Amino acid sequence: MQVLPLTATEHVPMDFNYLYHRQQVSVFMSENAASDEARASHLGLARGYSAEIAAALRARRPSVAA
Repeated sequence: MQVLPLTATEHVPMDFNYLYHRQQVSVFMSENAASDEARASHLGLARGYSAEIAAALRARRPSVAA
């Protein structure tokens, strides 16, 4: 079965600069939102980008044997 690139389930790591940029844009948009709904949506996106950044940072750390 052939899978289209946009529907593939393989996780492609994002560039940190992109993630930090999108997180900051989302924070800015939430601070300047015209409605509570828009504010909540942008804050949700910012939190999602923050989670992606944290996950990427965890993945880059060398594992420590217990």
